[in-house]
Amino acid sequence: MAKSDSSSISTFLSFLENPLLRRFLRFSCNHHFSDGKSYLEVALEDIAGIERPGFSLTRFVFSGIIKAAVYLGCVGLNVDRKYVKEALRLPYFRKGVVNVLSGIGMHGITKPYKVPAPFLVVWNYTNACNLRCKHCYQRADKPAPDELTAEEKLAIIDQLVENNVSMIAFSGGEPLVCEDFFKVAKYAHERGLYVSIATNGTLLTKENIARLKEAGIAYLEISLDGATEETHDSFRGISGCFEKTIRGIINSVEAGMFTCIATTATKYNLNEIPKIVDLAKKLSVRRVIVFNFVPTGRGEEIVQLDLSPAEREDLLKYLYKELAEGGIEALSTAPQFSRVCLQRSLIEGTDALSPTHFAALKLYGKAKQLTDFLGGCGAGRLYCAIQPNGLVTPCVFMPIAVGDLRKQPLKEIWLNSQIMNDLRDRSKLRGRCGRCEYKYVCGGCRARAYAYHGDYLAPDPGCIRELEEPSIHSTLKALGLGNAGKIGG
Repeated sequence: MAKSDSSSISTFLSFLENPLLRRFLRFSCNHHFSDGKSYLEVALEDIAGIERPGFSLTRFVFSGIIKAAVYLGCVGLNVDRKYVKEALRLPYFRKGVVNVLSGIGMHGITKPYKVPAPFLVVWNYTNACNLRCKHCYQRADKPAPDELTAEEKLAIIDQLVENNVSMIAFSGGEPLVCEDFFKVAKYAHERGLYVSIATNGTLLTKENIARLKEAGIAYLEISLDGATEETHDSFRGISGCFEKTIRGIINSVEAGMFTCIATTATKYNLNEIPKIVDLAKKLSVRRVIVFNFVPTGRGEEIVQLDLSPAEREDLLKYLYKELAEGGIEALSTAPQFSRVCLQRSLIEGTDALSPTHFAALKLYGKAKQLTDFLGGCGAGRLYCAIQPNGLVTPCVFMPIAVGDLRKQPLKEIWLNSQIMNDLRDRSKLRGRCGRCEYKYVCGGCRARAYAYHGDYLAPDPGCIRELEEPSIHSTLKALGLGNAGKIGG
């Protein structure tokens, strides 16, 4: 990075730490116009060119100051102002910006960055499912007796909107087996959330795809754990589901949906992952995301299939290569992918980074410094999960209840949970993760730390850098995770 680039972004970050600016941001977030919108939200609407009747001197002043701050940020990060103005026309993008600026007002610039509400909520909509997957973190099969009612689900959507959550991802179980799903998803879309669904794909008929589009679903993540019928069906527990899933992927792509294939990487399917990526390209799928295996739920019964650190490292390097070449957007939920992307981009002179698993970004020059603030594992920090009965957990793979939406508002849970606040403080990480120079870029998978050690602040046993610790190496061997391997080998 050029010295001038480093100096420029340092100046910009110092500007954001200005006490007067932070006080102004807090004031603009906490004060509202008569229609309930905060001064900050209305100012962003003005930047986007969204018309609002009447004239207000307060609005004029606040919009002018916030517009100057936003445009200064565009200069500091080398982002096109026209792109920002257009993006701000999208309700979920505005919510995200409100969240960011609110976080600066509340916390200042922290590493990793802290927000006053999650950007993303993953909602395990039901425990009902038509498959019996070997790795299911929910042990999904039939609905739990205490699942939320339709009215309670709609009320939760209102909470997400009121707290400036940008995105909601419905998962399960299988959301599509619930009759009220389409109603709730449509309500979330109408209230301005970016709505996605994670599904096993077997129920993605053309009729259901049309219903999803009508409900405002913007993104479909479809699980495929093998490039062959034998591999996929064996892992998913039901014969014939491979053919139905492939047909669902085709239907989704043909309908013009943003389609992603999701694969959980284990020793069982590791050598097929390049074939899955090739299949995704042939089917014109836009993204492949490879999930970190976490031995929780039914996954506890197949812990021996977890990848070794060397296998995971080779896999992440392969995914980086696919991402950098641009044929498909290849991502991973393994926080180590952030570190691998940063290392390889510096070596190869590319700009393909994946600071979080939500998206791949082209972070040019000075903006690469932001990887320290975006920070790898987002559990309890950038997102949280809602269980079918309204319990809140830091992550779908971390079965620790930190609150109950039937009894507490989301804001109270998010801000006051000791566990959530621990996860936001990388100085509390223990062992190799706590000493790692990449702890702000990566931070290790907190769910894997909890699954293996019963401690969400413990080191992630899946990282290649753990092998640098002699005592850790013997532990990994005892867990059966110490053997090296090659993708496709």
